[in-house]
Amino acid sequence: MKYLCLVYSEEKTLHSLPASPADTECGAYASSLASDGRLIAGEALHPVETASTVRVRNGTVTITDGPFAETKEQLAGFYLVKAATNEEALEIAAGIPPARVGSIEVRPVRQLDLG
Repeated sequence: MKYLCLVYSEEKTLHSLPASPADTECGAYASSLASDGRLIAGEALHPVETASTVRVRNGTVTITDGPFAETKEQLAGFYLVKAATNEEALEIAAGIPPARVGSIEVRPVRQLDLG
């Protein structure tokens, strides 16, 4: 089953705390997951000020700058992984280096019913 591990952190402090991971550490963890076939994709995101939110209501498109909600933590990146169980996905998420300074939301990916 596929799981999306969303990395959240306070953008202002993500790289400045004593426990903050370096990009190389995150890359090494992703490489270890890829080497055993558990990483499907993973990327870091640009700062939140580069985000836009798109909404369509009654046929009208509205685009606003920034994320959809004001929060203390922002989405910083993701890992899309394969895991046999939810417990395995949670173990993978616990190993994601930014978990030390932020949080990792783990969600199963739902297969779309296109039939």
